[in-house]
Amino acid sequence: MLANLQDKMQNLAQRRNVRVLKIILAVSELPMRKIISLICFLLPLLASAEQLQIRPDAPSRYVVVKGDTLWDISEKFYEDPWKWPYIWGLNKETIKDPHWIYPGDVVYLDRSSGTLRINEMGMTGAQATRDGSGAVRLSPRVREDISSHDAIPSIPVAAIAPFLSRPLVVDDDALKEAPALIGAREGRVILGEGDTCFAKGLTSNMGDKWQIYRPGKKFIDPESGELLGIEAIYLGNAEVTHFGDISTVSITHSVQETHQGDRLVVPSIETATNYLPRAPERNISARVISVYGGVSQAGQNTAITLSKGARDGVEIGHVLALYHKGEVVKSEGKSYTLPDERYGLAFVFRVFDKVSYALVMQTKLPVQLLDRAQNP
Repeated sequence: MLANLQDKMQNLAQRRNVRVLKIILAVSELPMRKIISLICFLLPLLASAEQLQIRPDAPSRYVVVKGDTLWDISEKFYEDPWKWPYIWGLNKETIKDPHWIYPGDVVYLDRSSGTLRINEMGMTGAQATRDGSGAVRLSPRVREDISSHDAIPSIPVAAIAPFLSRPLVVDDDALKEAPALIGAREGRVILGEGDTCFAKGLTSNMGDKWQIYRPGKKFIDPESGELLGIEAIYLGNAEVTHFGDISTVSITHSVQETHQGDRLVVPSIETATNYLPRAPERNISARVISVYGGVSQAGQNTAITLSKGARDGVEIGHVLALYHKGEVVKSEGKSYTLPDERYGLAFVFRVFDKVSYALVMQTKLPVQLLDRAQNP
């Protein structure tokens, strides 16, 4: 059994990290239990070393500035910035909150190990000096504490903030059953911020703060034809000033014109803004079925809708590679289908049952409808 184990480890040594595995082979006289324990300890290191590639132009050090993200910082050093949990030597158990790097910190690249380390800003304690008699005199120093609000996020939160507290996708009948605006005084049909209107179906136990929505496009799975949900178009916020059979409502914020028949929805609880990027544990193959804003193409930091959701194993934090379908070309009277082209990465930040929303983090080409998103 030991001989078989040594053969397997020698094969691994040729394909991965020779120096570390030679250590294992050198201790082959140890009991089998200890050898196996050592293998289990070292294999995660071998896996991460195999996964990370330092950029040829990577700096030796970088000073963190306001507006940076962990993705941005890692991209300065590595070919795959979404693998920053491996880069920083972290895992899902230890990164409950990834906000632990601050503006002013200096990030150093250890090229020998391929990892990053931080010279943290902020000093504590007292400054000691000696007088002529040799006595030590202590003088206080200012302690600098950094607010967690100043920490560097994993991805650009500002780009996804508008999507975190809104339904975005609803079932076919959900908006039909929601309270509805039935009109305004003087026959007004177009309403905006500061206007008063009237609604039916509101009760005081539901609260006085609401969001206004209008049913949008239907999300259809391009492969199966299944109805995945209805896009909920956010119009603004409203507050109930008087409850009754017909309630009085004031529009407190407006991003689009509000009309009779638009629906009122209770605001969602904002989801967490700390994200751990990782590859899906199971195979995911989705299609881009919508680009937020109703356009047909997307660029970097644009939100896109994918045709897979929680029921398909998609989770918040999943990173997916974006592919264009290979074009069909003709040569010498024959038709050839070119290979699909990988051109970018998308980061899943919100998941519904049948669809999910992702932020385009990297792209060399415009993201187009029906492009494929799959495991990187």
